[in-house]
Amino acid sequence: MDLTAPRRHGPVSIRLVRQRDARQLQTELLSNREWLRPWEATSPDGPVSFDMRLGVRRLLQQYRDGAGVPFVMEHDGNIAGQLNVWGIARGSLASATIGYWVSKRFAGRSITPTAVAMATDICFTELRLHRMEICIRPENQASLRVVEKLGFRYEGLRRRYIHIDGDWRDHYAFALVREDVPEGVLQRWVSGHAPHDAATVPPADRLHA
Repeated sequence: MDLTAPRRHGPVSIRLVRQRDARQLQTELLSNREWLRPWEATSPDGPVSFDMRLGVRRLLQQYRDGAGVPFVMEHDGNIAGQLNVWGIARGSLASATIGYWVSKRFAGRSITPTAVAMATDICFTELRLHRMEICIRPENQASLRVVEKLGFRYEGLRRRYIHIDGDWRDHYAFALVREDVPEGVLQRWVSGHAPHDAATVPPADRLHA
């Protein structure tokens, strides 16, 4: 499947990451340390390399292996962040997970929900996956608004699920399956048909997170 051509909606586009993006991505990450650190995956084994050239090479190898799709998010042609489809499973599971980050200077422009919607549509229609999941820390209000806007369905609390910012953190799990969005995630959202309460977290899970 050729995913090299950019996908656009208004000023927002996503495209496959390129090796020459490494310098700009590293600049954005370094200049957004305070903004991104609370939400960044870390390793329980200690510090990991912050070399984006190596990181991009690994992401592109995962793409060639069919294990993930690493996108760059752009706004008016400027790199605004990354969106990675990872953990692609085929066969009877046919699922994947989405993770993303956006630079603080681009926040509030609907870049992330637009990119997530386009990436999910690609996964459902072109990659023929059946289920897409997003896991979010309870404290990450900006990311929670993304799944609320797009109508991702809340599926439960995962305790100490991912190592983030130096410790194992609880996450809320949200998902969509292909049958949920026959018209596509992006079209459902822009037409105002995304359910407003699908991502609601039950009080019991809010208390225990």
